[in-house]
Amino acid sequence: MHDDLIHSEILRPMVALIAWTLVMLLWMLATRLPAMKAAGVDLSQLVGTRAADADRSLPASAQWKAHNYNHLMEQPTLFYAVCAVLALSHTGDGVNAWIAWAYVGLRVAHSIAQATTNRVQTRFILFLLSSLALIALTLHAAMAVF
Repeated sequence: MHDDLIHSEILRPMVALIAWTLVMLLWMLATRLPAMKAAGVDLSQLVGTRAADADRSLPASAQWKAHNYNHLMEQPTLFYAVCAVLALSHTGDGVNAWIAWAYVGLRVAHSIAQATTNRVQTRFILFLLSSLALIALTLHAAMAVF
């Protein structure tokens, strides 16, 4: 049983999305820190700011990466949980692994769209498709444990 869990295919897309989230973190920092410097923001003087403060003082294109990084802390948490259920229930291989890879691919595409052009219609379609993949994984997890 232990070996089956370690080798569950669904663990790979989970790790891939975590790695992508870290790529977005680095992209955000590489974009946002120079934008803050250019805007004259002194990090040592900031106390209790909110995201809206940065939205007002930094270029929108710099903020898009930060917004996307925040999005990767939201719905994907459900993805990680459902993938863990699928791995633990020994149903994380085959079709569920493929659906998980589709979810990751759609989230990466969503990140790239939001961080570059930020077209809402494109983002919405990618979000909707990734949500459908998440729903499918959730249904499969429910069938495995109930």
